[in-house]
Amino acid sequence: MNDCPCGGGKYAQCCGRYHSGAETAPTAEALMRSRYSAYVMDLGAYLQATWHHSTRPAEPVVAEAGLKWLGLELRKHEAEGDSAKVEFVARYKIGGRAERLHEISRFVRECEPGTEGQPRWFYVDGSFPEK
Repeated sequence: MNDCPCGGGKYAQCCGRYHSGAETAPTAEALMRSRYSAYVMDLGAYLQATWHHSTRPAEPVVAEAGLKWLGLELRKHEAEGDSAKVEFVARYKIGGRAERLHEISRFVRECEPGTEGQPRWFYVDGSFPEK
C-alpha cells in the first residue's frame, strides 16, 4: 500500500509506523488519523489497543460486512495538556448508499494502567453533532 487511507501521505511514513508498533502517535490528531486507517484496513487489535481502558469494548472491533470507507476530512484539533478533541467527517459506503460519520472525539494522554511506559494518547469516546 502506497498512499495512507487517512490522506496524510505515504502509508509507511504516516499511519503505518503506528500500526506496526514502531512508534506511538505523538498527538491526538495523529492517533485519530491512524484509527481511521485502522478501520479502513480492519486492524481491530490496533483499535482495541488505542482505546482508553475506561471505555474500551470487551471484544475487538470487527468491520461490518460490505462497509467501504471513502475518505476522511479533519475539521478541528484542540489540545490542552493531556486532553484533546478532534472533529472529523469520515465518508463511507454500505449497501450501495453513501453515508458520513461526523464525530467530535475525545482523547487523553496517559500511561496504560499497570505499566511503567511513557504516556501515550488514547481514544476515550465521541459525540455526534448531527444526531
